Amino acid sequence: FSLDGREKPPLNVPPFSGPNVRLRKLGKDCKIFICLTLLSCFNILRNLNPENELKRYFGARAVLGDQRPRQRQRQYVRSTWLTAPKNTWPRYSKTGIAMQLVETRRGVQYFTFEHHREYQQVQFKFLDAVESMDPNNIVLLLQMNPYHVDSLLQLSDVCRMQEDQEMARDLVERALYSLECAFHPVFSLTSGSCRLDYRRPENRAFYLALFKHLMFLEKRGCPRTALEFCKLILSLDPENDPLCVLLMIDFLSLRAREYAFLTRMFQEWESHRNLSQLPNFAFSVPLAYFFLSQQEEHSELELSQARQRAARLIQLALIMFPGVLMPLLDRCSVQPDARVASHSFFGLNAQISQPPALNQLTSLYVGRTHSLWKDPAVMAWLETNVHEVLRMVDARDPLVEESEHKRKMRYQSAPRNIYRHVILSEMKEATAALPLEVTSQPVMGFDPLPPLDSIVSYTRPERYPSPCACCTLSLFFRSLLPNFNLQVCSNNKAAGAGQDLNQGVNRLMAAMRDMLANIQFQEPPRDDNPEGDGDWD
Repeated sequence: FSLDGREKPPLNVPPFSGPNVRLRKLGKDCKIFICLTLLSCFNILRNLNPENELKRYFGARAVLGDQRPRQRQRQYVRSTWLTAPKNTWPRYSKTGIAMQLVETRRGVQYFTFEHHREYQQVQFKFLDAVESMDPNNIVLLLQMNPYHVDSLLQLSDVCRMQEDQEMARDLVERALYSLECAFHPVFSLTSGSCRLDYRRPENRAFYLALFKHLMFLEKRGCPRTALEFCKLILSLDPENDPLCVLLMIDFLSLRAREYAFLTRMFQEWESHRNLSQLPNFAFSVPLAYFFLSQQEEHSELELSQARQRAARLIQLALIMFPGVLMPLLDRCSVQPDARVASHSFFGLNAQISQPPALNQLTSLYVGRTHSLWKDPAVMAWLETNVHEVLRMVDARDPLVEESEHKRKMRYQSAPRNIYRHVILSEMKEATAALPLEVTSQPVMGFDPLPPLDSIVSYTRPERYPSPCACCTLSLFFRSLLPNFNLQVCSNNKAAGAGQDLNQGVNRLMAAMRDMLANIQFQEPPRDDNPEGDGDWD
């Protein structure tokens, strides 16, 4: 509104319009704010490109090589931020995936992916291919639909199990490209206010593709880029964290040497998320403070404060989670001294008495981050604080008994998102500690442990199996006995179905007896020289 009360027409200033943005009518402070916002968003998006991180490590010439001349001859493709399209990929066309804005509440926008009818039909064929247990069927499906997301993710797992890491990573990147091409115009990767509900099956592929891409980036030696993808996953649903990336964001922060980010996140989230009750944060945050205390560019006061916080927090972590120390030292190939090895507080009983859920979190943390603790300076610092904790234990400090009571009351069972994270991370130590109710059910790579309160928008049509394909044993015996016919399939779901099944089983047993009775074994040919010549063939 102007000073005389008359309403002025709104300014049409697009957020990203290159050098033609009209800022003449805006104030100086507003111009600076918009420029800083655009610069911040651009820096965040740049950090999603692993090539930028590799250039910082090895230089642009070593990373790009002879790619620059080829880019001029490349056909036009849509520019994306999550991954760069490759010349070897099939030509992209609309897949039948779209993104819709569901609602906006308190400045937070809730989006969802949608599958059009033609994509739903492809999804049904994909489920048939998965049930066939034959990866070739998925390959055939991808030849007809090269950007079907679930097929790309499932085939990526197959390639990874066959040690074809390059192809597995390429398939995940292609899935991300397909999903990014379906983004809503106002969906932002940098605002932190865009949400995707994991309970909707259509949204899960985006979560899983980001997580798998993150894992490949970390193995590729791009921890900073992997950290940015981890932040992106967390921003999509920070309250529920369906993939529980909080269990790995500390590790990526330490690997990327983003110590200030980790300590600031701990300070801001501890009050409402109790991050100190997770072993990974309880140990990684003091380790971050220790690394900060070793940086000479800070003032002496800041270094002293970092050392004090590191010592206080690592002592609290050792008291709260004593079962972490011995497995950690074992993975680091470090032998503890006689006092630590003989003390019952850190002994075998500390690991055995842990609740099952805490044992999973401990195994996951040790298996993932043990390499960060191998530094001799870190080990010397840890040894000093371990002896201080033993002094507190021998003095019967009330904090020790209080922490023991908390361990017994908490960590009785882990939430479903932690199990999902363990499965996706594929840490042998943590996977071996999964409970029977998780390991006894089938786990699909394209949708591991779906939420129990899923919001299903469309369902797979009911299928009626054909009589010749309903029983694998029937096909097997028919290949041996052409006259054998097992008629157990019936569309009738009445009481007669049970009787037909019994008759079919009886026919099957009779056929087995007949087959075994007709088997004749031939005697091996006799040798004319039974004593032999004494030589081995």
